[in-house]
Amino acid sequence: MTENAPKFRREPAEQRKEALILATLSLIAEKGVRGATVREIAKRAEVTQGLIRHHFSSKEDLITAAYEHHMRHMTNLTAARSATAHASCRLRLAAFVEAGLKPPVLDSRSVSLWASFLNKVREDARMQAIHEQTYHDFRDRLEVLIADALKEAKITTTAQHLRELAIACNAVIDGLWMEGGALPGAFEPGELPRIGLRSVGAIIGVELEAAEGQT
Repeated sequence: MTENAPKFRREPAEQRKEALILATLSLIAEKGVRGATVREIAKRAEVTQGLIRHHFSSKEDLITAAYEHHMRHMTNLTAARSATAHASCRLRLAAFVEAGLKPPVLDSRSVSLWASFLNKVREDARMQAIHEQTYHDFRDRLEVLIADALKEAKITTTAQHLRELAIACNAVIDGLWMEGGALPGAFEPGELPRIGLRSVGAIIGVELEAAEGQT
């Protein structure tokens, strides 16, 4: 084996699969989906192309797995801060909104990845299904937080209205996230979280403040 040959690693299967997915995401962020060839992915992950084929039946399967990993990771990062056990419902919702508009969720690389996947989402039924699943996962979590905040504020609503509130608030967060990632120098520090909190608060009729007292 030459010095530059891929290294064989005795790692658990799931750990090897995740390493391949992360290498794929890294390449897509730099070169787009077309630039993430099996050869380049193997090189980035320091494995053989055969190992990739062992875990994924095709490049399309690996791309699909990478997309699902990225989208679920972003949702989990956003939701993590809202899970504080002793926070009020209003503060948990505020934490969710803020987290979606701050690093590491608000990140140029993440927006580039999302944009790179768009054509595949339109063209591939499996990618569309993942997009729908991850969208509903994010929106459902947001809807639960909105419902709890409204209940805490003693504001009654219907299931249909609550759904519409979640759709609208999700759109605000997504829009600010995309612009913040695409044009990171266009906004002042803390500006997007402040706008997000004011906008979501106005939509649901509950004033939201920074979860940590500052944006």
